[in-house]
Amino acid sequence: MPMRPLWLCRVCAAPWPCQPARLALTRDYRQDRVGLSVYMAGRLFDATGDLVTLNPNAVPAPAELFERFLAWTRRRTGPGEG
Repeated sequence: MPMRPLWLCRVCAAPWPCQPARLALTRDYRQDRVGLSVYMAGRLFDATGDLVTLNPNAVPAPAELFERFLAWTRRRTGPGEG
């Protein structure tokens, strides 16, 4: 879990979810990719509120937050898959 309200990893201090956190979450939700996406959408919502409250003039762009919290959760498709 991240250190709130900064949303940094408690282990490595990188922006959460860092690569190790993503791997752990992917493992934990390996049978439920939709659940992972829903969970991370909730974290995106929480992080946005925390980051705006913490420093309203330095909030990351919405596209940056989307990439950080949600884009990586999408299912990877192989050749010939939609």
